[in-house]
Amino acid sequence: MKILACNSNRPLAEAISAYLGLPLMRASVRRFSDMEVFTEIHENVRGEDVFVIQSTSYPANDHLMELLVALDALKRASARRVTAVIPYYGYARQDRKSGPRTPISAKLVANLITTAGADRVLTLDLHAGQIQGFFDIPTDNLYAEPVLIKDIRDVHAGRDLVLVSPDVGGVYRARSIARRLDTDLAIIDKRRERAGVSEVMNIIGDVAGRRAILVDDIIDSAGTLCNAAVALMDSGADGVYAYVTHGVLSGGAVARVAASPIKELVLTDSIVATEAVRVANNIRQLTIAPLMAEAILRISEERSVSSLFD
Repeated sequence: MKILACNSNRPLAEAISAYLGLPLMRASVRRFSDMEVFTEIHENVRGEDVFVIQSTSYPANDHLMELLVALDALKRASARRVTAVIPYYGYARQDRKSGPRTPISAKLVANLITTAGADRVLTLDLHAGQIQGFFDIPTDNLYAEPVLIKDIRDVHAGRDLVLVSPDVGGVYRARSIARRLDTDLAIIDKRRERAGVSEVMNIIGDVAGRRAILVDDIIDSAGTLCNAAVALMDSGADGVYAYVTHGVLSGGAVARVAASPIKELVLTDSIVATEAVRVANNIRQLTIAPLMAEAILRISEERSVSSLFD
C-alpha cells in the first residue's frame, strides 16, 4: 500500500500517513507557467495498491484537476489499484436538475474521476447519498458521526440537549445522532428564496431552556446556520452550538459565524483550515484522520468498512 498526497489538504494526508506508519509517496504536483497541472511520481508503483488523498475544495477546479492528473499518472505507471480518497467531494450539491437546462455536475465529476483511472472511491459525508450511484466503481461513503458524537458527549455531558436539523433535508442525519445520544430532535422549517440565501420560517420541536446542537454536512456562506441560531435563541434555547462535517466557509462566512449567536462551531478537517478559521474564537476543528486511515487500511486488506459504524 502506498499513499499519494496532492495539494488540497496536506496536513490531513500527513496525519493519515502517521496513523498508518507509512511515509507519503515521493511525488511532485506542480504548475507550469500557464497554470497547467503536472504530476510526476518519483518512485515505483507497478503492482501497488495506491491511495490518492485529495479534497476538491477551494479552488475546486484546480484541486479536481490535480486529482484527475494524479490518477492518470498512476494508472500509466501500472499501479495495480488506485483509490481516490476524497474527504470533501466538491460539486456534490449539484446532484439533480434544480431547474430547466441545468447540469447534474456531481455525476459529471464522477464520470471524470472514473475515466481518469480510479478503481474505487473513498469519501466522507456525501451531501446526498445517491451520489454513490453516480459512480460505476465501488464507492465507500464514510460518516463523521462517530467523531462528532464523541465530542458532543465529552463537551456537553450532563446538559439538557436537543439535536436540531437546520432544514428538512438534514433530518435523517440529525435523527441518527439524536438516537445515539438519546436526545430529542427539532427541525428548522426553512424556505430558500434563491441560492445562498435562506429564510427561517419556524421551529418544529421544543427547544426552550435547552442547549441546541445544530448538525449539518456543509457550511458554506453560513447563512442557514446563523439564521437557525437566531431563531433558536428567539424560541428560548439556552445556547446554540453547531457541528458540521465540511467547513467550506466562503466569502464572509467566518465573520458571519463570529457575529452570530452560535457559541461554538465545530468542524472536521476534511477541508484545510484557512487563517481566518484558525484564529476565530468560536470555531474549532476535529480530526478525521484516524477514521479515514482505518478505512484505507481495511480497503487495502479487503476487510469490511461498514463495520466501522456498527
